[in-house]
Amino acid sequence: MSVRIGVIGGSGLYDMTELTDREERLIGTPFGDPSGPYVLGTLRGRRVAFLARHGVGHVLSPSELNFRANIYGFKRLGVDWILSASAVGSLQEQYRPLDMVFPDQFIDRTRGRISTFFGGGIVAHVGFAHPLCGPLSALMAEVARGLDARVHEGGTYLCMEGPQFSTLAESRLYRRWGADIIGMTNLQEAKLALEAEIAYSTMALVTDYDCWHPDHDAVTVEMIIDNLTSNARTAQRVIAGTVERLDVEQRVPAHSALQTAIITRRDAIPDRVKRDLEPIIGKYLQ
Repeated sequence: MSVRIGVIGGSGLYDMTELTDREERLIGTPFGDPSGPYVLGTLRGRRVAFLARHGVGHVLSPSELNFRANIYGFKRLGVDWILSASAVGSLQEQYRPLDMVFPDQFIDRTRGRISTFFGGGIVAHVGFAHPLCGPLSALMAEVARGLDARVHEGGTYLCMEGPQFSTLAESRLYRRWGADIIGMTNLQEAKLALEAEIAYSTMALVTDYDCWHPDHDAVTVEMIIDNLTSNARTAQRVIAGTVERLDVEQRVPAHSALQTAIITRRDAIPDRVKRDLEPIIGKYLQ
């Protein structure tokens, strides 16, 4: 049975308890090692591949993540859809701790992270105006509402470098920019998934208000961990329900994102690049 659906678990979501018939798969990539083994199993009657974003035991900081290897590994497995979950802080009063946000935009405040498979002899420019898969986000939000979660559809996720949190001045600036939530991981995943023609959406799990909030000093590590744990339980149910209902045969724009994006003349692409990127660009080289 092929694996068409991938799941990336973020802080607090290190496993999928409903996953049965498990097997671990280590996948090597031209870009180095992924965060850890992919756990392949059956979820609500469907084969899925689960990856703990920060590694087993949460040993990788956001800046240490090998985003290219993580997404490439999913592509090697045949994944067409990625459901991502991540912990975020809130930049606006209406996004309360324990809320779920399904953003549709990003602002990039990272520095020096590699977020493309291209270069080294091949150039491609993928449109990124709509960085997340709308139909997948809508389905996840619908499932979440059915579980009585507090849900927000749309919104802007500001991706910062970390691992430190924002200064007060930065937090206030991001609010003026109109950002809604803040995290450290999802932007690179979204860019690379789109280049790999994988539909990607994220479920942002609010754990706390960022430092702009007058009650921020009342936030404790214990409180954040409690919120992470509670969010993770609900997130697993949302992911399982989405996996059960997702029509994996439907086609969305992400599945043909490279169709007009590769600019390099095919006979000018180095053989090494053709080999390394075969799972991603192979169909466009025939």
